[in-house]
Amino acid sequence: MHLLLIEDDLDLGRSLQAAFRQQGLSCEWLRRAQDAPPRLADVAADCVLLDLGLPDASGFDLLARWRRADATTPVIVITARTALENRLAGLDGGADDFVLKPFAIPELVSRIHAVVRRSARQAHEAWTLGELVIEPRGHTARLAGQPLALTGREFQLLVELAREPGAVVAKGRIAQRLAPLDEPVDAATLEMHVSNLRKKIGPERIRTVRGIGYQLLP
Repeated sequence: MHLLLIEDDLDLGRSLQAAFRQQGLSCEWLRRAQDAPPRLADVAADCVLLDLGLPDASGFDLLARWRRADATTPVIVITARTALENRLAGLDGGADDFVLKPFAIPELVSRIHAVVRRSARQAHEAWTLGELVIEPRGHTARLAGQPLALTGREFQLLVELAREPGAVVAKGRIAQRLAPLDEPVDAATLEMHVSNLRKKIGPERIRTVRGIGYQLLP
């Protein structure tokens, strides 16, 4: 899972990146609103963590701009502003959750998984697609009740396809989300991972849409 963190506090940003790394999450960290992408789709983030008190702009303005362009990527507001009107403004402005500082890292990670799960229209920790069951948080998958021996990249690929079951997911978007920040995934590498995953879950479950991407079938 790839996160976008927009937070100007150096100590908090560093500690969050380290904590996310231990949880197997990649995280891009920005400190100013002007460095944030105009559209969340441009960074292919699974979830955004947004501080309201940025040095060059209000987090509310950034959230409003994103929601005009992208209505789907989950956004969690993290802030020290405890007033009720701030929480209501954040939620009414399109935030999926609101976390007050200081917070416990395990709770924040749980909230991240919860909003991502809701965005994928999955009600439970285990995502079920026919005989295929995926547990993103536990990094496990089963087919017809039997555990699947997947590599880290294969599991990430499966999660990205399962996030939008039945939809065709573009190759470029998958490659962005599979790559740690400094390790791009080229077309040949992506095709290799798709081929390996097909062997483990059945070739009929992943359909190639030539020139566009891949589709996970139940």
